[in-house]
Parts: sequence; C-alpha cells; structure tokens
Amino acid sequence: MKKNIHPNYYPKATIKCACGKIYRVGSTKEKIEVEICAACHPFFTGKEKLIDIAGRVEKFKAKRARAQKTAKVKKQRKK
Repeated sequence: MKKNIHPNYYPKATIKCACGKIYRVGSTKEKIEVEICAACHPFFTGKEKLIDIAGRVEKFKAKRARAQKTAKVKKQRKK
C-alpha cells in the first residue's frame, strides 16, 4: 500500500445532533454536526416533526398561494 494517502482515522470521533444527542464513533473527521439523528427522527420516534431548512416550507406555501390566485383570475377571465 502507498503511504500517506489515507486520511487520519479518529476512533472516538464525536457526532453531535441539533437535539443535543452525542454519539461516539470511528470516523475520518474528528467532529461532525448533524441536524437530525435516530433519537429525534420521526421514523424512529413515531412523532411528526416538520424540518424546515432555509425557509423552504414558507417558500413553497407562498408559491402555492400565488398559483391559486392566478388560477382564480384566469378562471374569472374565461367567463
């Protein structure tokens, strides 16, 4: 095998979730931060949770509202 081509391995790397849960695993990165983990993911907890990153839900709702307005206007013009 070639020397000095592999990344450093950290046997006690820390994974920290936004919910506060901390995991210790082996990884090539020393610290990892995630937004969702098995402790807070809706599939594992059975609770519905809305995850909004960068306002995507609000953007979608606004776009949908605009589309409904234009549909009503077009419908009124056809009459």
